[in-house]
Amino acid sequence: MERVIPLPPERVAAYAMDWRHDAEWTQGIRTAQLTKEAGAGGFGVGAQVTRTAYFLGRRIDYVLRVAAHEPPRLLDMTSVAGPMPMHVTYTFVPHAHGTLARIRVRGGEGGFYRLAAPLLARQVRSSLTKDLRDLEHRLTERK
Repeated sequence: MERVIPLPPERVAAYAMDWRHDAEWTQGIRTAQLTKEAGAGGFGVGAQVTRTAYFLGRRIDYVLRVAAHEPPRLLDMTSVAGPMPMHVTYTFVPHAHGTLARIRVRGGEGGFYRLAAPLLARQVRSSLTKDLRDLEHRLTERK
């Protein structure tokens, strides 16, 4: 999913890549906590964020490990604990009207998730659309 946000990439990425803001703009997330720092300390490659979310009415606890962190362009994370494999990628690129913000989520293919794939894909698309809308609203009301 993608959305043009009328602000520079540095501003959009600084907010969106900060795990402390996850619950403010990401659908279903109730808490996010830095549970392992990067090798150099703080947030970066190797850091882990534990999120508690609600999806389809169920509580889901999962841990995302930062695989790539290249502000203000890219944040790539993979799950290392949780109910299913997950790969989340945020990208922020300059656009004539601000920033083209993209979120891509890829999940597991086994068991229940293979059977429920059409429903899950629809729910994820809906959530990502709302995430990007909420990200824009949060940032533009903070001008």
